[in-house]
Amino acid sequence: MKVLTGTGLLLALCALGLLAMAICTDYWYETDARRHRDRCKNYANKRNDPGFIYIPSQNLPLRQAPRQLLARARSYFLASAPLDSHCSRQFNSTILGLWRKCHRQGFDQDTEELIFKGVVQRCIPVKYHYSSSTVPRNLPVNLTMTIRQDEWHALHLRRMTAGFIGMAVSIILFGWIIGILGCCKDHDLMQYVAGLLFLMGGTCCIISLCTCVAGINFELSRFPRHMYGLPEDISHGYGWSMFCAWGGLGLTLLAGFLCTLAPSLSNPHTVVHKPRAENGTM
Repeated sequence: MKVLTGTGLLLALCALGLLAMAICTDYWYETDARRHRDRCKNYANKRNDPGFIYIPSQNLPLRQAPRQLLARARSYFLASAPLDSHCSRQFNSTILGLWRKCHRQGFDQDTEELIFKGVVQRCIPVKYHYSSSTVPRNLPVNLTMTIRQDEWHALHLRRMTAGFIGMAVSIILFGWIIGILGCCKDHDLMQYVAGLLFLMGGTCCIISLCTCVAGINFELSRFPRHMYGLPEDISHGYGWSMFCAWGGLGLTLLAGFLCTLAPSLSNPHTVVHKPRAENGTM
């Protein structure tokens, strides 16, 4: 039926728009480090008086019993050690896309001033080739080898994400052209082929999105954790570009289902047989 085919082609066109929007934007993954920066600033500005041990709820004078004071001090310094190590690194609020990673505008005044002065770039490109400059120096040999292997693994995941989503858009676009020609010529086979191409493009899109999620999770779980992990007080998650890609995937699969179903529901063409001529008469 032409209604099902037309609906499938319209959904495929909307899917192409969503996928193109996802590819061209940078909101696949977002981080917000404002709470972590405020916490580190408060930690850096704590009192250093020799007569007090700083605790967020109260200050303890040295009049307490030595055992209680020693226990409270030990528990505090052990709890604050991870915070001190995380505060030694600089975390920024960023957005990440397929092609570049950018500082989020208006989230950090100090970074905004550096960007305005030209000291820091707003966006840096995402590398799809291996570079030894990303590997930290002056590390043990075993740790350096581990980091290099992880860099190669993360690079392959990024390449798969970009490659398969590009293949998905190309296949869906080709299937949409085939479907339009099939509707114009009322050719059921072309409409069926368009539906199969939509399903193939959806499969490539599934692979791309799954490798993207796997790549982000791999980056967050890389070793050593104090160099690549995120503190607990930094909020992070997927952005609207990722949801556009998932929406395009759903519309693509639905378009493929409708376009492959339409030829089977169309009315069969009746063939009129002409009578055979007998004895030279019709």
